Amino acid sequence: MPHPIVVLAADLLATYSIEAARGTERRPVTSCRPAPRRTSRGAGKSPMKNSLEDRKILAIDDSPDLLDLLDAVLSREGALVTTAAGAAEGLRLFHTLRPDLVLLDLMMPGMSGWEVCDYLRQTSDVPIIILTALADARHVARGLDRGADDYITKPFVRSVLLARIRAALRRAEPLSIPAPVMTFDDGYLAIDLEHRQVLVGRAPVHLTPTEYNLLVHLVQHADRVLTYRQILKDLWGPECVDAVQYIHVYLHRLRLKLEPDPTRPRYLLTEPGVGCRFNHRPSVTPVSY
Repeated sequence: MPHPIVVLAADLLATYSIEAARGTERRPVTSCRPAPRRTSRGAGKSPMKNSLEDRKILAIDDSPDLLDLLDAVLSREGALVTTAAGAAEGLRLFHTLRPDLVLLDLMMPGMSGWEVCDYLRQTSDVPIIILTALADARHVARGLDRGADDYITKPFVRSVLLARIRAALRRAEPLSIPAPVMTFDDGYLAIDLEHRQVLVGRAPVHLTPTEYNLLVHLVQHADRVLTYRQILKDLWGPECVDAVQYIHVYLHRLRLKLEPDPTRPRYLLTEPGVGCRFNHRPSVTPVSY
C-alpha cells in the first residue's frame, strides 16, 4: 500500500493539474520550508459557499510533509494557516493565536494528540478535527468521547477534508433561532433557546457547540423521530450521513449531562435502527429541587 503522504500528494497534484489544464493559475506547492511553522494567507482562492477565507486554522502534526500539504490546501481556500510540528508548540501557538479550528494528529512523540485534545476541550470550545492514521472504530469513538468534533483518517480526500472543516466551523457558529422561540422547562430540565441556556436543577450546564446544536435540533423537532442520516446531513454535512456512531457518542454525552439517570433516559430517546427524538412530555415525574 502506498505511503499515506504519497497518496495525499498525488491527490493534491492531480487536482492542481486539472485546474492548470483549465487555464487557472495556482500557487506551486513547495516541498520544504525554512521553519517548522508559519502563518500564511492563500492566493488564487476559488469562490465557494461557506468560504474559509480569513479563518484561522492551526494544524498540529509531527510530519513536515503533511503540514506542508495542509498549508497548501487550506491557504488556497483563503484560510490563515499556522502549522506546529508537535504538541508543545501547538499548545503554545493555540494560546497565542486563538484559532477558529484545530487539526490534530494523535500519534506524536512526547505529548500525544489525545492529551492535547483533553487539554483543549477543558479550556476551550474550539472545533477540533482529529486527523490520524488510526482508523479503528474504537479510536474514532475514543476521539469523539474526548470532545473532538470530527475524526478523519489518513489518507483523506482533499474535497472531503475541506467540507468537513466548513461543517465544523458552521456548527461552532451561534444558531439563529427562528420565531417563535422555543423554551422547555419541566422543573428539572430547562432549555431556553433565545438566551442559549440549559439548566439542570436550576444550575447551568456547559455544552460544547456540537452538543448544543444537536440538542437544539432535537428540541426544535420535539416528539418527532429524526433519522440518523437526516441529523448527520443537517449538522455534519452530506459527506457524514453514514457516520451513525457520531450520533450515538453525542447522545451519550448529552444524557450524562442532562438526564437524571443516563441509563434510563426520559428526554433523549432513540428508536433503534431509525433515529432519535426529544421527548418534551416525559412520563416520569420531574425531580423536585
